[in-house]
Amino acid sequence: MTIPPPCLTEGITSLLGSGVYMAAYPLHDGDINEEATESNDRKLLYEEWANYSVFFKYQPIGLVRKYFGEKIALYFAWLGLYTQMLIPASLVGVIVFLYGCATVDDNIPSMEICHPENNITMCPLCDQVCSYWKLSTACGTARASHLFDNPATVFFSIFMALWAAMFMEHWKRRQMRLNYEWDLTGFEDEEDHPRAEYEFQVLQKSFRNHQKSKPKMEKLTYQDRLPAYMTNVVMMLLMIGVTFATVFGVIFYRISTKAALHMSSNPVTRSHVQLTVKTTAAIINLVVILILDEVYGAVARWLTVLARNLGSCPVSAWSNWAPPALLFPGSPVDPSLPEVPKTDKSFEERLIFKTFILKFVNAFSPIIYIAFFRGRFVGRPGSYLYVSESYRMEECAYGGCLMELCIQLSITMLGKQLIQNNLFEIGIPKLKKLLRYIQSKQGAVPEEERQKKLQRYETDHFLEPFAGLTPEYMEMIIQFGFVTLFVASFPLAPLFALLNNIIEIRLDAKKFVTELRRPVGARAKDIGIWYNILRGVAKVAVIINAFVISFTSDFIPRMVYQYKYSQEGSMHGFVNHTLSFFNVSHFQEGSEPLDQLHLGYPVEICRYKDYREPPWSNTPYELSKEFWTVLAVRLSFVIVFQNVVMLMSDIVDWLIPDIPKDISVQIHKEKILLVDLFMKEEQGKVRNLESRLSTGDKEKCDQGSNNSTVAFDHQGAEQDNSAKPQVLWSSSSVRVKALVGHL
Repeated sequence: MTIPPPCLTEGITSLLGSGVYMAAYPLHDGDINEEATESNDRKLLYEEWANYSVFFKYQPIGLVRKYFGEKIALYFAWLGLYTQMLIPASLVGVIVFLYGCATVDDNIPSMEICHPENNITMCPLCDQVCSYWKLSTACGTARASHLFDNPATVFFSIFMALWAAMFMEHWKRRQMRLNYEWDLTGFEDEEDHPRAEYEFQVLQKSFRNHQKSKPKMEKLTYQDRLPAYMTNVVMMLLMIGVTFATVFGVIFYRISTKAALHMSSNPVTRSHVQLTVKTTAAIINLVVILILDEVYGAVARWLTVLARNLGSCPVSAWSNWAPPALLFPGSPVDPSLPEVPKTDKSFEERLIFKTFILKFVNAFSPIIYIAFFRGRFVGRPGSYLYVSESYRMEECAYGGCLMELCIQLSITMLGKQLIQNNLFEIGIPKLKKLLRYIQSKQGAVPEEERQKKLQRYETDHFLEPFAGLTPEYMEMIIQFGFVTLFVASFPLAPLFALLNNIIEIRLDAKKFVTELRRPVGARAKDIGIWYNILRGVAKVAVIINAFVISFTSDFIPRMVYQYKYSQEGSMHGFVNHTLSFFNVSHFQEGSEPLDQLHLGYPVEICRYKDYREPPWSNTPYELSKEFWTVLAVRLSFVIVFQNVVMLMSDIVDWLIPDIPKDISVQIHKEKILLVDLFMKEEQGKVRNLESRLSTGDKEKCDQGSNNSTVAFDHQGAEQDNSAKPQVLWSSSSVRVKALVGHL
């Protein structure tokens, strides 16, 4: 009988994998519900941290670190700083919104649209069933659009870009301070051992390449992983394609529903077509996003993870026992398919990156479509673009797509926060706890006796296992995207994020203290790959906001008209300047309105929003020179805005030092004291050596002076110098910090 290597039968990981143990976890420090329970760290955390009534207090990060470890404490420290930094952003966002409310009555374009004498006749919004309409009926939309489309939003976009840079710098300083307080300044990440899956693939490669000779140590090269990389790319593109397909499905829903509602005989329904279609489409998008989020999380893990039935044995143990073909007969593991990250850190980073890409595309694809694509490929009256040869491509209302972008962004952001981040985190653990309680009630042992017999490890076993910090970070990173990426269209986003995070901190704290098994404490000096993702989102936010201001809002057309085309240098006449003329006799056959007298008189010329030549010009319906002028200014604004804001962000990055001055001074003093300690130790050794030489036998000194003394001096000094830093760093660090504290 072949005996397996010890690593297959020893070690908690192997025992858990083979089913010997059901679970392994550290125990919580007692109960938190009984009044007679002695005070412990868990109860203190529950009272002073995991409690909604203390939301206004600072988090006890030191106690969190003591109970859960540095890695979890860093997450809550980062979340606390992020929430704190949202306060000034929320105040400025509210001021920008109030500015829009205060100036809406003075906005000249809105006044022109809402003027009772405005008799501009607009072209139909759909074929046949839609009729001509008066521009004055868009008064409410125009006034609402001004709340989010005003000059203050440009300032707010610049402010939020600088805010993101300051947040990054403040976190680096906060992180450095925590590293110093937790004695992590000299901490280096422990060397990650190769994962069992990686070693198994290496062993398989070794046996394939050396079937007749003794296997040698191999490593997986780029060629070995190329099929896995190609599989990942194809699957990622497929999932992104699914997201785009759902977006197109919602677009088709809006187009068809809009046409159907216009055919309704109910005048109230026809008058609220735009609001109904926008709101229901945004809710459908939200539901699809929530569903695909769960699917994409599983897909990303499937693309990264490998079969976990291999235990945690080194290659030498496997090769001494049996060849790979005999380890798991019929195993589906193929070395040409899995990606096989070498270490756990690499595995986690790849999983995080894939999950982030899929969830980011899923959350922001509908918003990106509304911001940059809707209304761009519509065509013009008489030459519209159609979907399925029946429905016209949807176009923006006269006030632009910014208002609909705001609706979509607010519903998606608030829906994800309320449903996915809060309701799921509260409801699912409560539901699972209720199910466990029902199962315990069904037992034959009375409840009181069962409670008496339960030990601490049994009580903790009913709690949910800790699944890592990736879901917590992911929801906050997506929220950070909502706060920064399209803030030009929704200045209240930081306020809603702030309100959510105040609850989120206490909700996560309560979950860790009461709903989850105590995780194994892990040391860490930073938040890892999440910081790089944050920096990437902040950089992309500058570019996206530049395009939102330039192409989605009317900021650039207003500026061009005021400073180039307006004779008075004001906004009077801007509405008429942005409307082109169309001769209704040029409608395509079958697309003209069925009710030609809907307004009570026959219409010969209607207007539509675009920069095109009138029908009586030499080049009817061609793009006018005003269009090219506005386009040139828009592109110029994007380039200037992007470079100026990024330059300002780099200046902020340069002005704010990564290490706080007091911490830098403390570290410098510690280094000086350590050098003094080294010198004193060496001087003492020299004095001891000199005293021994002076009192020793002179003849022995003379005989050994040519060889042993020199060798002793050099070798002993080298050995002492090589060993001394380790001794002093470990035994004298407390004394050094105590001395620095008195300086």
